[in-house]
Amino acid sequence: MSELSLAYKIPLMVVALLIAIIGHEIMHGYVAYRYGDSTAKDSGRLSLNPIVHIDLIGSILVPATLFLANAPFLFGWAKPVPVRMDRVIYNGGYFAAFLVSLAGIGYNLVLAILASLLLYGFNGGILSGVFGYFENPQFLFILVIFFFLQLIIYNVILAIFNLLPIPPLDGSNALAYLGLMFKNDFFARAFNKIHPVVGMVVLILILSTPLSIILSAPVDFVLQWLLS
Repeated sequence: MSELSLAYKIPLMVVALLIAIIGHEIMHGYVAYRYGDSTAKDSGRLSLNPIVHIDLIGSILVPATLFLANAPFLFGWAKPVPVRMDRVIYNGGYFAAFLVSLAGIGYNLVLAILASLLLYGFNGGILSGVFGYFENPQFLFILVIFFFLQLIIYNVILAIFNLLPIPPLDGSNALAYLGLMFKNDFFARAFNKIHPVVGMVVLILILSTPLSIILSAPVDFVLQWLLS
C-alpha cells in the first residue's frame, strides 16, 4: 500500500480501530441487556456514537504513541461498558455470564471473517467490478483494500489478546464463569485474588519479552488463515 500517503492511511486506520474496539464493548452491553441487565442501555453505552465510548488513554494516547513509535499496527481499547453480572446471572445463570464475557471477542472474530470475505470479493472476486463505476477506480481499490486489511488485523489482535486468561481481560472472566457452570470455583477464586493492576503489569511483562509469542503466534496463524 505504498501508493497511499499518511493523509489517507491515518483516518482509515483510526476508523478501523474504532470499529473494532467500540463494537467490542457495545456487544458486552448488548448481550447483558438481552439477559435482563439494562445498565449499559440506561447509561447510553449501547449508542453507536463513538464519543461516548472514547477512553482518553486506550482510544487516544496508546494508539497515538504506537503510531509515533512506528509500530506495525495500532492497538487500543474503548471505555468499558458497565455490566451488572449479578443481574445477568439471576436471569440466565453462569452460562449467560459466560456469553457476556465472550461477546466482545465473538464480535471481533465475526467481523474479521466478514471483512476477509469482503476483501476477497473486492480483490478479484465478485465485487471487484464495482470499482469500474468510479472516476479513479485504482485509487479507490487501494483505499478499500487497505481499510479491510486494517479491520481484519485489529479485530484479530483484539480477539486473541482478550482471550488471554489474565485479569482484567475477557478470557479470565469467561474461564471463571465456565468453571462455575460446572460447579468449579477454582478459577473464580484465583482470579479474584489478582488485582487488575497486577494483571496489567503481568500482561506488559509478557508482551515486552520473548513470551509475546503467546500472543503473536495465534495472531499470525489466524491472519494467515483469513488472508490465504
